[in-house]
Amino acid sequence: MKLAVSNIAWAPAERDLAYALLAAHGVRGLEIAPALFFDGAADPFQPRHHEAERALAAARVANLELVSMQSLLFNVEGAALFQGADAHDRFCSAMLRAIDLAGRFSIGNLVFGSPRQRNIPDGMSADVAEGIAVATFRRLGDAAGRAGTKLGIEFNPSAYGTNFLNDVDSAAAFVARVDHAAVTLILDLGAMHMNDEFDRIDDVVASHAGRISHVHLSEPNLAPAPASVAQAAQVISVMTKAGYSGWYSIEMKPQPEHGLAALDQALGRLVEAAMLADERPC
Repeated sequence: MKLAVSNIAWAPAERDLAYALLAAHGVRGLEIAPALFFDGAADPFQPRHHEAERALAAARVANLELVSMQSLLFNVEGAALFQGADAHDRFCSAMLRAIDLAGRFSIGNLVFGSPRQRNIPDGMSADVAEGIAVATFRRLGDAAGRAGTKLGIEFNPSAYGTNFLNDVDSAAAFVARVDHAAVTLILDLGAMHMNDEFDRIDDVVASHAGRISHVHLSEPNLAPAPASVAQAAQVISVMTKAGYSGWYSIEMKPQPEHGLAALDQALGRLVEAAMLADERPC
């Protein structure tokens, strides 16, 4: 089972202890936010060789594989998909930089969330916005394909500050319209819970599994995840039966008041869910 954790779950200073927990639970995948993974680099999206090697060496010692990347527009000022030519150019440049980074380190999946940078402004119709986005992501998909990675679209509920691609069906329809082999769908369980969509999980997977490149086992507002072993096992089982062979990644915020205990417990639930899913009848 391909189990992973996003490094947004701990502070850079806790990295070695967090990696030891992943190893103890047999978790081999690491999803990275570059600003946290290459935290000592002058530019974490273009780390110099020695800066990159320091971070990569620690991951290798823990037998971790870099499997996904998120926070693609972190600290990029003035970038927006729909806010005019200058903002759009900044958006595209930053996304291409992230794609290049994924290609450099053979990271097979990128997560495009960035809710604030994709908000449709007042006065722009939904049709115009979608046309801009489709054309943009076809070009970005070309770059992702050349880099050997997938650019996954994550649906973000309106509570996260966006009005574009808020639910799984709209995101899946957008990916279908882009119609590019390197532009895929991220299945985010926290977003499904926030949208009251989780009871549709079997139908959602049946409809969209072929476009899903990555699964976030998350909770609303990035609380410790997975909260429910049974629900996580259900998702893993349904996805496996649908032919998905990608990674399942915990996405949660750090819990500084508890140290890494919350991460340790979340990892335990993740492994238990994977074992339970494996025992479910076909």
